[in-house]
Amino acid sequence: MKTKIDLESWNRKDHFEFFSQFEEPFHGITVNVDCTQTYTECKNSEDSFFLKYLHRSLTAANTIRAFRLRILDNQVYEYEKINASPTIMREDGSFGFSYMDYYSNFEKFQAYAKTVIANIRKSNGLFPAVSGEGVIHYSSLPWLKFTALSHARSYTFPDSAPKISFGKMTRKNGRCLMPMSVHTHHGLVDGHDVGLYVAKLEEIL
Repeated sequence: MKTKIDLESWNRKDHFEFFSQFEEPFHGITVNVDCTQTYTECKNSEDSFFLKYLHRSLTAANTIRAFRLRILDNQVYEYEKINASPTIMREDGSFGFSYMDYYSNFEKFQAYAKTVIANIRKSNGLFPAVSGEGVIHYSSLPWLKFTALSHARSYTFPDSAPKISFGKMTRKNGRCLMPMSVHTHHGLVDGHDVGLYVAKLEEIL
């Protein structure tokens, strides 16, 4: 479900029209998020740490209106719910794009996501799944404690989905920290919105 935004009465009309003219309208920021509680929970259970922080990232994103906005045919739409399109690694070192519906209940989400992951790992090629517009593009780089990140993008492709990447979890002063990169379309999302998202994510992580 999605609702069309009335651009004429939208308080971000000028921002949307201004940044939508850019060849590269995306802006990005990298932060360290404290995931101590979530990591400890997973160490004491059989839950997947990857799926736990992915689910909590989706939960946080769905609370921020700007993260549920997308551009379709030069019009802005607000989605009722945003899902995930994470890359899934295979044993041969390749990866495939996946699609995962968001469920507020983690156990339901995890059971569903594990089936999706198993199917991707049995498949070949880059596109075993088609995601649609109402998603966040996710990737995880658990080998790298990165401090910045950029994405390969086609400037001619009309893309407005946020791109969120997670890096290697490390310990410092008894806390578990994980780098996270957030890239969003500036016509839809400002730095304040990203700040709200990061704060919400850390609250539930």
